[in-house]
Amino acid sequence: MRINWFPGHMNKARRVIAETMPKVSLVIEVLDARLPYSSENPLVPKLRQGTPCIKVLSKRDLADPDVTAQWVAWLERERGVRALPLSRDEPARAKDILKIGAELLGRDRWKRTGGVKAMILGIPNVGKSTLINTLAGKKVAKTANKPAVTQHQQRVRVSTHLTLLDTPGFLWPRLHPAERGYRLAASGAIKESVLDLTDIAFWLTGQLRQRYPEALSTHFKLDELHEDTEALFNAIGRKRGAQRRGGHIDMHRTSEIILGAFRSGKIGRISLEKPADIARRTPSTE
Repeated sequence: MRINWFPGHMNKARRVIAETMPKVSLVIEVLDARLPYSSENPLVPKLRQGTPCIKVLSKRDLADPDVTAQWVAWLERERGVRALPLSRDEPARAKDILKIGAELLGRDRWKRTGGVKAMILGIPNVGKSTLINTLAGKKVAKTANKPAVTQHQQRVRVSTHLTLLDTPGFLWPRLHPAERGYRLAASGAIKESVLDLTDIAFWLTGQLRQRYPEALSTHFKLDELHEDTEALFNAIGRKRGAQRRGGHIDMHRTSEIILGAFRSGKIGRISLEKPADIARRTPSTE
């Protein structure tokens, strides 16, 4: 699967970020803990150019904790980068961003008159607005369980020493390689109107069968864990009553059930990639 999705407001966001980056001292990039590599925008390193960075692994309560620990170690191999796993119900832990920022920049610089300006980045629906509201202690950014909610840059003062420059979530021009696009689609980062929902659900079913077979079998109460993805997909549809007249599987409904169970964490704490899975190179963005 190759998804070409670059709406006008995302093109504008890219330009705004490029223009604003030289004015900030710190970058906070929010990633999805279930897919840190796939949710890490390959355009950001080029724009960041060595600016200290905190990688926030959001939705950690939905991700496999052992795999998340591997990602923290992997990300922090890069000079000037710290990683912080978070879930939306951890406001006290989110405040660690202030402490980490001071450590990265040095306390003298952190306390300088006028404070520190930090750019906060993240793909759509990754939890960026929720984090801003948590740091600010009030609702200053719109949140919704769907992509492309924030569409304009705004400044948010979150402490005496830190001002956040919020930016619209944006994806890169071409989601490549294919696995990256599938992971993002399964997580809900891409509007479903541009997707083949069944294609995504088939891919996710195969991944869950490979990576978390016991959790998949237990959640859907499967009598047999078919090795064939189509047979497994159909078995889930039958178990959940997603059938049309004549016993035919309702493909769309079954797809919604599988994707919904993954996104909500009902199947269990699932990670769709490990550092060992990923060849650390920047995919083509042309």
